[in-house]
Amino acid sequence: MHDDRKLVEARLERVLRERIRPAVHPLTTPLAVEIWSTPGEPVPVAEGLAAPTRPIAPGTPWGTPWGTSWFKVTGTVPAEWAGRTVEAILDLGFTPRTPGFQCEGLVHAPDGTPVKGLHPRNNYVGVGSPVSGGERIHWRIEAASNPDLDASGIPFQPTPMGDKATAGDAPQYVLGEMRLAVFDERVWNLVMDLEVLGELMAELPVDGARRWEILRAVGRALDAVDLQDVNGTAQAARDELAGVLAAPAVPAAHRISAVGHAHIDSAWLWPLRETVRKVARTASNMTQLIEEEPEFIFAMSQAQQFAWMKEHRPEVYARVKKAVADGRFVPVGGMWVESDTNMPGSEAMARQFVHGKRFFLEEFGIESDEAWLPDTFGFAAGLPQIIKAAGSTRLLTQKISWSRTNTFPHHTFFWEGIDGTRIFTHFPPVDSYNCEMTGRQLAHAARNFKEKGVATRSLAPTGYGDGGGGTTREMVAKAARMRSLEGAAAVEWETPAAFFTKAEAEYPNPPVWVGELYLELHRATLTSQAQTKRGNRRSESLLYEAELWAATATVRVGFRYPYEELDGLWKTVLLHQFHDILPGSSIAWVHREARETYARLAAELEGIIADAQRALAGDPSGGTELVFNSAPHTRRSVPARGATSQATDGDGVTPVLRDGGGYVLDNGLLRVEIDGRGLVVSAYDRVGDREAIAPGQAANLLQLHPDFPNQWDAWDVDAFYRNVGSDLTEAADVRVDGAAVRVERVFGRSKTVQLLSVPAAAKRLDIDTEVDWHETEKFLKLAFPLDAKADRYASETQFGHVYRPTHQNTSWEWAKFEACNHRFVHIEEPGWGVALVNDATYGHDVTRAVRTGADAGTTTTVRASLLRAPRYPDPETDQGVHRFHHALAPGATIGDAVREGHRANLPERRITGTAKAVAPLVAVDNDAVVVSAVKLADDRSGDLVVRLYEAHGGRARAIVRIDGFAIERAAPTDLLERPLPDAEPQTHADGGLVLVLRPFQMVTLRLPRS
Repeated sequence: MHDDRKLVEARLERVLRERIRPAVHPLTTPLAVEIWSTPGEPVPVAEGLAAPTRPIAPGTPWGTPWGTSWFKVTGTVPAEWAGRTVEAILDLGFTPRTPGFQCEGLVHAPDGTPVKGLHPRNNYVGVGSPVSGGERIHWRIEAASNPDLDASGIPFQPTPMGDKATAGDAPQYVLGEMRLAVFDERVWNLVMDLEVLGELMAELPVDGARRWEILRAVGRALDAVDLQDVNGTAQAARDELAGVLAAPAVPAAHRISAVGHAHIDSAWLWPLRETVRKVARTASNMTQLIEEEPEFIFAMSQAQQFAWMKEHRPEVYARVKKAVADGRFVPVGGMWVESDTNMPGSEAMARQFVHGKRFFLEEFGIESDEAWLPDTFGFAAGLPQIIKAAGSTRLLTQKISWSRTNTFPHHTFFWEGIDGTRIFTHFPPVDSYNCEMTGRQLAHAARNFKEKGVATRSLAPTGYGDGGGGTTREMVAKAARMRSLEGAAAVEWETPAAFFTKAEAEYPNPPVWVGELYLELHRATLTSQAQTKRGNRRSESLLYEAELWAATATVRVGFRYPYEELDGLWKTVLLHQFHDILPGSSIAWVHREARETYARLAAELEGIIADAQRALAGDPSGGTELVFNSAPHTRRSVPARGATSQATDGDGVTPVLRDGGGYVLDNGLLRVEIDGRGLVVSAYDRVGDREAIAPGQAANLLQLHPDFPNQWDAWDVDAFYRNVGSDLTEAADVRVDGAAVRVERVFGRSKTVQLLSVPAAAKRLDIDTEVDWHETEKFLKLAFPLDAKADRYASETQFGHVYRPTHQNTSWEWAKFEACNHRFVHIEEPGWGVALVNDATYGHDVTRAVRTGADAGTTTTVRASLLRAPRYPDPETDQGVHRFHHALAPGATIGDAVREGHRANLPERRITGTAKAVAPLVAVDNDAVVVSAVKLADDRSGDLVVRLYEAHGGRARAIVRIDGFAIERAAPTDLLERPLPDAEPQTHADGGLVLVLRPFQMVTLRLPRS
């Protein structure tokens, strides 16, 4: 037989495009349209419904950037359409771009009831099936004219459209056609048949019989279609396809659990307030689709988004609650938002699950067993323990498929964290959290699945995401045809829990991946938008302090514990840890609001802390100055989590002149030499008799690199940035400033001022850096070349630290050229180490080099990432003044690194009163055991809750004592403060609690107050 394959395939493409798809709506009639545009921010529905409107015709521009317009759409169903299915096609002026990145709308009935969301792939609203004829149409559409930031067609171009303040007022869209249309379901089904078979055919081997069988059936179907009467001949064409559509999948077919999904970024290329509306539009569509499609299952994560619906759109929320009760709309994930997991601190990561899971329990009586993070930029090694402590055992993500250097070897596996906790984890091999149920995607999932031969199942999150939209009727129709179809993967709508249960059952002993799940992409998110990151770190510290001192004051003096205030403040901080806010990858509007929000949070938290400490200190006229220490370790004679009026002197040592220029800072423990350039040329550990700075090199070295990644400007830093750079060694001024050496530098259009000091009784060099930053597409680093041979180094992460290699033996190690730390990085030779601690930065790199010559020692260079200047999506990223604190601690053990990290982030506070001291409410006798939270129980019982963990990476025995009430019993709990079975700790003879902890083990204790 002659090979006419390409001829038939080309025929299929054209006939579908030009004849069959247009015949889905064979009859149309226009609707009358009027418009009212809000003068400012979105208005309540009642105001939008009552607003005066004016006529607007198709082809008319409308919609200022970030504006809202209310359209009134009216019309009458023609009498001659009686008995037909009718729907309205409503085109707001959609562009060919995907949903979520352009104009969107929510259709309302005249009484304000939400009807359905609109976007370019879902622009119909049902009228009746069948209609009687004569029905009156009257809808109001709340339409958002959100600008398309990539409208130029060239991605990642700087644009002023990311903030209402700079976007101007030019109309963004041109109104399309608004019309009623007869919907021919037979033609629509023919379109679905042909699309499924055409897409499947393209994925099958050319030399396979099944491909040719489909090709011949498609050819016969196209012959059966009268192109002048598609509607009259559609069924005949479908009959020609029935046989190939009925052929069942082979027993060995890959099995795909389809889960309806709409990954809605809580902020990204739109502000938070727009996400509130995106959620309402998407949920309106999904609840309607659930009513129309009996097998369809939709899953939605992020408790915050449910809470927004409850607050702002209770009508939509009522429909959601009903669908949840029916088991069709599935709350999944158990987190407040789909947060970044690299940068949030220990407690913040825990509270993501506390607040998320509690919301789902209280609202729906549902506890999700799955952590759901499809789009997060890598996963910290402390996360498995947190997931398990929250009562979950599973994780879903697919973002690691974006890695650019190495292909992850598993799709289903156990992920083991730093403490040994294992979580059953699945990466959907479809490599998308926006699956559209196309033949190409499903064939890719089946081919790509790395567990073939030992497992058969994967999950496909199905629906338009990023900006929302969700699953469409077309996706559901395609899934139905592929439930069992020869040549295709077998598709079934299932809940995430059902998928995981089946996957665990068929694969009880999957491979194990130990340590962080590092994304080999988007590394610059650890640095972009430095003020957002500082706001997060400061908020985390202030929340810890507020809970600690409020709990202490409540137990000690009857202070009113601020339950409501702390709950709201935590939720706001957790929201801003969303994976496009904290990582710095959102538009200018988002980060401007974040800065304002963090300032407000700081003021509120400082107020709570001050009120609690005043209550503890007593009458301020008493004249005794108390020094409060929030840190988990004693410092300057002030006990951890306590206060005293007997703090030892903490002033810095006085700088003295150095031979050859510069200054020396020497406290008898550490001798630091700063040369005439303001660079640290020596940091001599007198106790360890060891020089920290590599010979002939200088630390505290600011280095500037060009920073223009190939794409994803705010997200990425590419390895080639290191090829070119300059050392900022010229100083405009080096002089003594009190107990510090002040160093000023000017470069480009920017300036830095640093204060270098050494405390009187600590082996630590403090470095406070202020940068007035006005560079573009540059990367600023702070370097410390250290005289130490370290094949690996430690970075703090949640509830412990993770080790990374300093070498680049393999592509996996080479790819980690920028990584995350929390409060410290620590390098160590046996018996001697160095820590670099910080109060606000996360990104860093560590490299090693062997020196030449007689020395032949190894230099390990630690560099903290300070600032970037990408221009997309915020063209003014990081412009302005920034402040950083770092400290170099030569001779530091890992325990010293932990201690110094907390010190840098939890400064002492001073209050005048009558009290001479405040004893710690909670005392621990082992510095390796760090208390991360002291608070009252969330259920307002008055019980005390203490969370602690082993921080050094070894076994630890500790006695926990409570000073304020007798410990009658202690219940180890999960993160939601629910008792764990068979986990009663041993009571010590003096009434304390004896704990024996594994490396990095985290424990939560609930202590009832008698």
